[in-house]
Amino acid sequence: MYDLGVPKETYTASEAARALGISIDTLRRWDREGRIRTERDAANRRTVPAAELDRLRGDPATQHMSARNRFTGTVTAVKVEGLLAQVELTVTEPARVVAVVTRDAVEELGLEPGMQATAIVKSTSVMLEK
Repeated sequence: MYDLGVPKETYTASEAARALGISIDTLRRWDREGRIRTERDAANRRTVPAAELDRLRGDPATQHMSARNRFTGTVTAVKVEGLLAQVELTVTEPARVVAVVTRDAVEELGLEPGMQATAIVKSTSVMLEK
């Protein structure tokens, strides 16, 4: 599932970081910030439940992309003006993401306030998927 050998219920912090495409330092920081739920084993080492990796990685069908920064949330506003549309998401992390995309993209994805969507952040671009 995560190219870590046999799937299991709990992964070491190093395995989880590798599966998420982040550094171990980033995983530790996310743990301190509450962005990832970790547990401690008998030796007090961080472990990450497989369900938490699933939550953070999102839909496996989109994992062919190189983008690693994904924010899943709820569409709170869609403003269409001419050829462009502005889509606002309230994400599960304590943040708000606003994307300016083409009107065609909004229509193709069928984006409307209240539905689930994911913002994929790569460099200065924000793409949307549902």
